[in-house]
Amino acid sequence: MPDLSDFLARRRVVVLDGGLASELERRGHDLDDALWSARLLRDAPEEIVAVHRAYLEAGSDCIVTASYQASVAGFVDSGSTVRQAGDLIRSSVALAERARAEYSAARPAAPNDRPVVAASIGPYGACLANGAEYVGRYDIDEAGLRSFHQPRWEILAESCSLLACETLPSYPEACVLLDLLSQSPGVTAWFSFSCRDGAHISDGTPLVDCAALCADSGQVVAVGVNCTPRTLIGSLIDEARRGAPNKPIVVYPNSGESYDGAARRWAGDREPTELADAAPDWHRRGARLIGGCCRTGPEDIRALRRAVDGMELSGQS
Repeated sequence: MPDLSDFLARRRVVVLDGGLASELERRGHDLDDALWSARLLRDAPEEIVAVHRAYLEAGSDCIVTASYQASVAGFVDSGSTVRQAGDLIRSSVALAERARAEYSAARPAAPNDRPVVAASIGPYGACLANGAEYVGRYDIDEAGLRSFHQPRWEILAESCSLLACETLPSYPEACVLLDLLSQSPGVTAWFSFSCRDGAHISDGTPLVDCAALCADSGQVVAVGVNCTPRTLIGSLIDEARRGAPNKPIVVYPNSGESYDGAARRWAGDREPTELADAAPDWHRRGARLIGGCCRTGPEDIRALRRAVDGMELSGQS
C-alpha cells in the first residue's frame, strides 16, 4: 500500500485535507463540548466518515483522523470507561480507513493513488478546550505531559503507522512527543506547530529551534506549521527549513480568523488569499505537504488540488 514517502517520491506536493471540526459544524453539529469533534466518535461516527469522504472526493492525498481532541481522560470524564475510551480513540483510525476504502473502491483504476491516513495527536492544550493550543503556556511539567499523552499515543501508534503531531504550541511538549516517537518502532510522524508570528511558535520558542529538534530523527517525515494565519506561512517555511534543511516542510494554515478561548468561538475575518493562490509560492519556498486547518473546507481543498495538478503539469518547481 502506498505510504506518505511514496507520494513524496512521486509528487512535488502532497495535498492534505482541511478542517474536520469546522466542516462538522457546517453540517449542523454543535461541538461546544470539552471533547469537541471527538464527541462525534461516540455520537455520530457516520458524519466523521462523510467528512473524510468529502475531502477525499475533493482531492486529498492524506486525511487526518478525528482524534485531535480525544483523550482517555476526556472520555472518562464524559462517562466512558477506560476501555470504552480506548475503543473510541482507536475507532478514529477505523473510520478514516473505512472512508478511504469506500473512496478507493469507487476508483479501481488508480490503485497506486490510494490515500494515506494520519492519526492526529493534538496538544495537551486542545483537551483543555480553552484555546491553550494557541498560547502554549501550561500549568504542567514534562512528566505531566507524558502522563497525558502516553495512553493515547500507545493506542494510535498501534493502530496507524503515520501520526500527525499537530498544532503544537510548546517546545517541551514537542520534546515529550519526540521521545514517545523514538520508543515506537515502525511509526513515523510529522511535527507541526502553531505560531504566534513569522518566527516563533505559540510559547515564544523560535520555530527554527523546534525544527532543529526534529531534524535528526529518521522517524520524523516532515516538520512545519498548522492552524496559523496564511500571511505568516511564507516566513515560517523559511524558518523551518533553516532548522531542518533536509526535511519536507508541511503547512496547513487556518482561514486567518482567531480563536477566542473564553467565548470558545472563532472571530475576525477570513483572509482574502486562498490556499490555491498561495500554494505555488509556499512550494517554491520548500513546502511539500500543503492543506488547510480550521475554517477551511472541501471547496478550499478542491481548488488547492487543481492548483497543485496545474503545477505538476507545468513542471513548476
